[in-house]
Amino acid sequence: MSVHKVAAIQMNSGAEVAVNLREAGKLMAKAAAQGAELVVLPENFALMAKNDVQRLAAGELDGSGSIQDFLAEKARHLRVWIVGGSVPVLAGEDRVYARSVVYNSKGERVACYDKMHLFDVTVNSAGESYHESRGIAAGNQVVAVDSPFGKLGLSVCYDLRFPELYRALAAQGAVLFTVPSAFTRTTGAAHWDLLNRARAVENLAYVIAAAQTGRHANDRETWGHSMIVDPWGEVLAQRVRDPGVVMAAIDTGAQQRLRERFPALSHRRVG
Repeated sequence: MSVHKVAAIQMNSGAEVAVNLREAGKLMAKAAAQGAELVVLPENFALMAKNDVQRLAAGELDGSGSIQDFLAEKARHLRVWIVGGSVPVLAGEDRVYARSVVYNSKGERVACYDKMHLFDVTVNSAGESYHESRGIAAGNQVVAVDSPFGKLGLSVCYDLRFPELYRALAAQGAVLFTVPSAFTRTTGAAHWDLLNRARAVENLAYVIAAAQTGRHANDRETWGHSMIVDPWGEVLAQRVRDPGVVMAAIDTGAQQRLRERFPALSHRRVG
């Protein structure tokens, strides 16, 4: 079957892991009840840390811990594939990886990707700034994983600004990109829609972009607007500000026919 229902979960995560996991569980159950086969959670779904110290304290060992156990159990119980947004996984004594972890419908971990591009920027003249590399270690591996929905290309938030990553994923055969995010309100208003649609069009790929929304315990404000985009750049479904579920059907058979009819990927002459 080439048609599958997929879901992006939009959250307003706070500084308490247990509370966030409970909310994520409710929203994933709602998505599964509506027929979702693949569910993508946002970046920092389990913890929008107040500071680097709190994030490090919540860091888990690779493959074990309350957040990763929760994802495995929910995937198994709901019988869905889950892309676990980003999870803080220890990367030494003073930093964590922002790790996107994929579980199949049996609750087995089948892939993980460490956020490669870190958000060290000043986003406006008022001095709104971020320095992720102080508490987060960058990954260095491009990761695509086979699934019943076609090959998934994994990315996280700021990665969205680097088209070469998505080209590399497409070269590995990815037909669907997952983009768990916590875009700021400032950058989201300017570029979120544009970037998600561009990555879809450039690669004739589906994009599932699950976002954080609203104001958080660390006083950061995120943009929301979780969306699912088709390979022609059409936004199939979107949720603006409130937490909830964004659902759409993807058709990988129609996508393949589009790629054959409009073979832009094979027309590349650079790289």
